[in-house]
Amino acid sequence: QVQLVESGGGLVQAMGSLRLSCTNSGPTLTSRTMGWFRQAPGKEREFVAAIARSGGGTLYADSVKGRFIISRDNTRNTVYLQMNSLKPEDTAVYYCAVDKERYYSTSGDVHEYDYWGQGTQVTVSS
Repeated sequence: QVQLVESGGGLVQAMGSLRLSCTNSGPTLTSRTMGWFRQAPGKEREFVAAIARSGGGTLYADSVKGRFIISRDNTRNTVYLQMNSLKPEDTAVYYCAVDKERYYSTSGDVHEYDYWGQGTQVTVSS
């Protein structure tokens, strides 16, 4: 059974940094493509970043490119999102997700991800 657990959210001032973690505690779906999405109040869930299995590449939304870095540790079944130079508009609940069908490529399509964590709140104050 897939169980994704996010951590690392919190309150930070603008231009600060946070690192989110997402661990898949289930025994399956290791090495699949994983992604981070976010949802602000009153808005739809939007893509942030995705990473394929090692060597398979990364993908970023334009709004976070150059500020956020996605990485993974397959030995720990964990994906990370390093967020730097945070802006108030980055405030949202951040979710990690797994695409069970994808290994070596990335996708920013929310509909292609099959399993989701419960989310972690990130609040950036101005």
